[in-house]
Amino acid sequence: MRLTTSDATFLYTETASSPMHISSIILLDGELDFESVYTHIESRLPLLPMYRKKLAQVPMNIAHPTWIDDADFSLSNHVVDHVLESCSLDEAIAAAVKINEPLLSRNQPLWMTHVIHGVEDKTLVLHQTHHCMIDGASGVELMSIIYDFDPDGGSGPDVEDTWQADEAPNPVTLFNQALNENMATLAKTNWSQQLAPPSAERQQMMQKAAKVMTDFISKPVVTAPFNAGQVGPRRELGWMKKSFDEIREIRRAFGGTINDVVLTVVSEAVSEYLAANNEETKDQHMRVMCPVNVRTENQKGALGNRVSAIFPVLPAWRMETRQRLGQVVAETNRIKTNQEAQALTFMQESAVEPWPIALWPTQLVGTPLDPTRLAAMAPAPVISNALPSWGRRPPNIGYNFTCTNVPGAQVPQYLCGKEVTDQIGLLILNGNIGFSVTILSYNKTLFFGFICEPRLLPDIQAVASSAERAFDTLVTEARIHQKEIQMEPSA
Repeated sequence: MRLTTSDATFLYTETASSPMHISSIILLDGELDFESVYTHIESRLPLLPMYRKKLAQVPMNIAHPTWIDDADFSLSNHVVDHVLESCSLDEAIAAAVKINEPLLSRNQPLWMTHVIHGVEDKTLVLHQTHHCMIDGASGVELMSIIYDFDPDGGSGPDVEDTWQADEAPNPVTLFNQALNENMATLAKTNWSQQLAPPSAERQQMMQKAAKVMTDFISKPVVTAPFNAGQVGPRRELGWMKKSFDEIREIRRAFGGTINDVVLTVVSEAVSEYLAANNEETKDQHMRVMCPVNVRTENQKGALGNRVSAIFPVLPAWRMETRQRLGQVVAETNRIKTNQEAQALTFMQESAVEPWPIALWPTQLVGTPLDPTRLAAMAPAPVISNALPSWGRRPPNIGYNFTCTNVPGAQVPQYLCGKEVTDQIGLLILNGNIGFSVTILSYNKTLFFGFICEPRLLPDIQAVASSAERAFDTLVTEARIHQKEIQMEPSA
C-alpha cells in the first residue's frame, strides 16, 4: 500500500527540528500500572493493522514509500514506561513534551505510546503517530479503538490475533513494482483531456484558488517574533480547558460558530502578546492556517490525510473581544461565500505531482547521515526588530500560525477502567512557524494546547493566560448581554 502524495509530503518535509508526528497527552483519573496498559493495547492490535506496518523506501525514490509488514515487530518497542520522581501535573506534562521532541524511528512502525507515572492519583499517556499515517480526524477514530466508552471495558474485542508478517519485498522488487506503477499511470493518462481547455466550473475554481494564493504575496502580514527564525527542536506547552456550556452562551449572545469563538480567543491572545513585546501592529494583520477536514462519509474509518485549509486574515492589533468576534465572523463568512476551502482542495488535487526521485535526499532524515541534524544542533539566530532597518525581519508572505479544531468523543472514555479527564494536543511546528494551537473537544469540553519553540516564543504561559482572559471576557459580556435583553420591556 503506497503512500499518497499528501501523506508522503509529511515525510519529505520532516527534519530533526520539525518531527512530523501528531501527538496528544491523555490524563487519566487514578494511577494505572504499566502492565495493564501494555496488555490492553496488545489486545487491540488485531483492530489496528497499521500499527504493525512500517515504511519501505523505494531505491532512488522513484515512487513514494510503501507500507509493509514489520517482520521484527515487538510491542515493547512502542509501548514504553516512564517513572518520574514525585512531581506536579505541570512538571509531568513538561516531561511528556520533552519525550515528544525527537523523531520517530523510520525503521519500525511510526507510532509510540508512553505511559508516564509520578503525579499522585494521575496517569499520563502520550500518544505519537506520524502524520503520514493519520490526520486529526483519523487520529480521533484511532483513539476510539484503543479507549473504551464503558468503564468496565470488558475483556476487549473478541478477535483472534492470527497476524503473521508477510515476507518483506527486497529492493529489486520494490523498484520494479514502483517502475511498473509509474508506467501504468503514464499509459492510462488521457493526454488530450489533460490538454483540453478547462470547463467553466474548473476555470472558476482555478481563479478562486489563484486569488487566495495571490493574496499571500500581495497582502503580507505581520512578522511576529515566533516567525522571526527557523524552528529548532525544543518545544514548550501551555494549555487551558473551557466548557461547551460557556461556548454556547457566547454563541447564543453574539452568534458565530465554535471555530469563530476559538479564533477570536486565540487571535486576541496573540495580539496581546505582540503588544506586550512592543511589536508594531497598527494597520497590520495576522494570517492563520485553519485545517479543514474534507473526509467524505465513505472515507470515515480510513487512515491517511484528507484535509484542506482556510487562511483567515485578522487584525493584529488589540481590540474589544466582542468587536474581534464580529471581525472573525465576517472573515469566515467571506471565506465560505467565496468557497476558498473548496478552491484550495481543487488546486491541491489538480496540481502536477512532483517526481519523488527529486526528493530522494529526504531518505537520509533520521539516519546517521541526516543533514538536518546540524541545523537542529545549532539553530539559526532569531531576527530582532531592534536591528537597523536593513537587518530587520522581511515582510511575511506566508501565515503566522496554525489553529486546528479537532472534534472528539463527547462522552467519557476510559482506559483499563480509568476515566480520561483531559486531552491536550501537541501540534507540529516547522519552517518559521514557531507557535501553533490545537483545540481538542472531548466530553463537552474544549482543550486548548498552545505549543511553541521557546527561542522564538519564550513565554508560552503568557499567551495561554491571555487566551484565558479573552475567553472569560467573552463569557462575561455574553451574560451581561443576555441580561440586558431579558430586562428590555416587551413590545
